[in-house]
Amino acid sequence: MVSPAAPASGLTMERVRAAQSVLRQVVPETRLLRTTRLSKPDSDRSGAYVYLKLECEGPTGSFKVRGAYHAIDVRQKALGGALTGVVTSSTGNHGLAVAYAAGKLNLPAKIFLPVNPNPAKRARIAELDAEIVEVGNFLEETRRHAAAFARESGWYDVVDGVDSEMLPGTATIACEILDKLTQVDAIFVPVGDSTLIRGVAFAAKQLQPSVRIVGVQAAKASAYARAFETGKSVSLDSADTIADGLSVRDATAENVREIAGLVDEFRLVEEEEMLAAMRDLVLLEHVIAEPAGAATIAAFLKRVDEFAGKSVVLVVSGSNVTEELLVRALGSQRT
Repeated sequence: MVSPAAPASGLTMERVRAAQSVLRQVVPETRLLRTTRLSKPDSDRSGAYVYLKLECEGPTGSFKVRGAYHAIDVRQKALGGALTGVVTSSTGNHGLAVAYAAGKLNLPAKIFLPVNPNPAKRARIAELDAEIVEVGNFLEETRRHAAAFARESGWYDVVDGVDSEMLPGTATIACEILDKLTQVDAIFVPVGDSTLIRGVAFAAKQLQPSVRIVGVQAAKASAYARAFETGKSVSLDSADTIADGLSVRDATAENVREIAGLVDEFRLVEEEEMLAAMRDLVLLEHVIAEPAGAATIAAFLKRVDEFAGKSVVLVVSGSNVTEELLVRALGSQRT
């Protein structure tokens, strides 16, 4: 049994609504698309009312810009405009978001990526004139290099999954959903560094306490799912999944505690299930999603009959996929 929603890192609805006002200036509200085509693998329908929250259509092709822009804007205002630059570590989407936000706020940005990053995401970061450093074989190692540079330079290190000022930004997604829908029975949320689910779950539970929050992870990168079951921090030896947005090895103790009070359950999806979901999104809804973005669709389709007569929102978190992986997905089949 999950305990009632509790404030996450000092998060309040007042802060969330303030973030919503700020973000309206730079992040257009993303579509909430009603879909009847993804309700069931066969021609029969589940009877669920299914909506896609298309964060993949945001200005950087990912939800990450919400948290990144809010965190940098807050820090710049706190310093009276004296912020000299921003740095971060990322597998791609968060780095892209930081580079985009820095550009909007007229700040230089340095983005640390693990070696051999997603080329589509790397290219988009480069287009924003941010400096890119490829170092480390996995994100946690890359993060240490970014932190060292931040200490030496005095630049602001926007740490995904750690910086509490990112949470009001991601929480605005739940506001956009529940300001439009009077009743939502479940929201499926991809889980990487946990900033997305902690923000969405907090605001959703405040606005509609009965809503069920379902976290979705790749089976090959299941640190938070395992931590949710045990109530303890978890470190994996590997998080080698095609969903680089979900490729996180460490579930930290503080985030695990917050999730325990906000999330109702976790579900795991396999690699081929994410590829099949990507294919469905393209062919049925003309929506392009990366594996992490399609993970919620994959999780819903595994137990589709469970939500007959219910209203369900699936967060499609990102669209920055390589051509090679997209072609692979289009050749896949539903399992």
